[in-house]
Amino acid sequence: MKKEDDEKRLARLKNIVLNMPELPGSYQYYDSGGIIIYVGKAKNLKRRVSSYFHKEVDRYKTKVLVSKIEDITYTVVKTEEDALLLENALIKKYNPRYNVLLKDGKTYPSICVTNEPFARIFATRNINKKFGTYFGPYTNIGGMYLILDFIKKLYRPRSCRMIITEKSISEGKHKECLKYHLGICGGCCIGKESMKQYAENIAAAREILKGNTREILKMIWENMQEAAEELRFEDAQRYKEQYILVEQYCAKSEIVSHTITDIDVFTCLIDENKGNGYVNYIHVKNGQINQSFTFEYKLNLEETEEEIMEVAIPEIRERFKSTAKEIVVEKSLEWNIPGATFFVPQRGDKAHLLELSKMNCKQYKVDRLKQAEKLNPEQRATRLMKELQEKLQLPTLPMQIEAFDNSNIQGEDAVAGCVVFKKMKPSKKDYRKYNIKTVTGPDDYASMEEVVRRRYSRIMKEGGNFPDLIICDGGTGQMNIVREVVEKELKLNIPIAGLAKDDKHRTNELLYGFPPKTVQIKTDSELFHVLTQLQDEVHRYAITFHRDKRSKNALRSELNEIKGIGEKTVQMLLKKYLSVKKIKEANYADVCSVIGKAKTDLLWEHWKKEKE
Repeated sequence: MKKEDDEKRLARLKNIVLNMPELPGSYQYYDSGGIIIYVGKAKNLKRRVSSYFHKEVDRYKTKVLVSKIEDITYTVVKTEEDALLLENALIKKYNPRYNVLLKDGKTYPSICVTNEPFARIFATRNINKKFGTYFGPYTNIGGMYLILDFIKKLYRPRSCRMIITEKSISEGKHKECLKYHLGICGGCCIGKESMKQYAENIAAAREILKGNTREILKMIWENMQEAAEELRFEDAQRYKEQYILVEQYCAKSEIVSHTITDIDVFTCLIDENKGNGYVNYIHVKNGQINQSFTFEYKLNLEETEEEIMEVAIPEIRERFKSTAKEIVVEKSLEWNIPGATFFVPQRGDKAHLLELSKMNCKQYKVDRLKQAEKLNPEQRATRLMKELQEKLQLPTLPMQIEAFDNSNIQGEDAVAGCVVFKKMKPSKKDYRKYNIKTVTGPDDYASMEEVVRRRYSRIMKEGGNFPDLIICDGGTGQMNIVREVVEKELKLNIPIAGLAKDDKHRTNELLYGFPPKTVQIKTDSELFHVLTQLQDEVHRYAITFHRDKRSKNALRSELNEIKGIGEKTVQMLLKKYLSVKKIKEANYADVCSVIGKAKTDLLWEHWKKEKE
């Protein structure tokens, strides 16, 4: 491969990585022939995959792998454990060349509850549904054995392989074993535990393994409280450990379910702005996800989701040679697939798979939008401006937004700053600083009134461009002050919004209107992040200006105390040395070269008296 082609390939792959979500999931690398050469898992997909493309990667195997990658796909899941299970299933299916682990056919263990009259509970890697019910698989092997130990301590199920029935017990065919004498087994084989009682214990154990632990937790909590009240602290500690154990590990993953044999899962999402439809496909075989892809369809007309699915489902099933007799979808469809039936789940494992498919479909749409906006940055700005225009019902797009903030300490060195965002990006050449001239003392409202009046009066005189929106760094009070000046005094029609903060001084809502009302906008949305960026920027700008002014005033006051040193000399010294400390540390001859011998002597004499 030529160097230029390789650089283009890496640039394309890095662009894919930049748009990946910071969520858990499994990722797949493809070679030039479209064959999967590596399957991995990640707690954070973006961070993990980007590590392959760092310059400092020095492992030879990793370098060879990266040189073969032509494309990257990924599947988003909810937890790191699910990512591990999905990685395992995909490696078993595709046997990628560069995966060195899990190729030997081993799988994660499950817990089996047998179908015997006196059921056994044990860990196994072999699945035979005729033999019993299986729970898992468990990627955290230690956690699985902790659950087993907990069940054994709590319910003491038998572990022997004898065939035990009520008849064999009544005929006295069994003898107690050492585990019974050690208190590990309840002694069901010798009639110490009735079949009904034993079955109730096994049913409770099943609920723990299913994750239905609310009643079990309640019981353990009550036992713990009772033990503590009776001062049986060792028992209370044991119950506490059991409580934490059940709470942490009795959860079941939606990635694998032994009750599901062979199904297809489809979800659809339409992006009306782009004129595209996205269809996610997940195939589950023998309880494991072994395929997950999202496809993009160009809408010729205003097709509905059902019309897109009517085209996509047969096409995708044909492409992957799927013969699944059950197809899981979000809504009932009015057409049929030969040899298969549609199913709309309301709860359970299939509903979890449907939710996972929807999540991947939404993520694919977000990724496509990010890729398009990286190629055309103006698209992102336009999208955010349209969103803000719709939220506030503005007459025009907010192409130019301005924000103000004040800064002072007890009214001293009072200043203000004006920050300008054009097309949702800072326009630093348009920033303005203001020294507060007419206000005495710490009065933020009066300072804001002065600055806004000066800002827009000057624009009126000079014939400049007014902003499409003013955002106040404050709540209702600041908005009312700005409105008094802009609308009533200057007779200008400029929309005014405000960003309010909560008790912890964190921005939590956008205000608009008269009287101001909260605008519904998610605090984790991209638009809200841009608005808070504007707020942080104007705050930083005003604070920085205030610090600079305060610092210079402090320096001037100290130098101006020296008789014979005027303002011009002070400016020359500050320009050269920036601080009094550096002037004191400077060489006598160097200072003479700046302000002359006579004034340097005045400085040296002054500092000599200070020391004395």
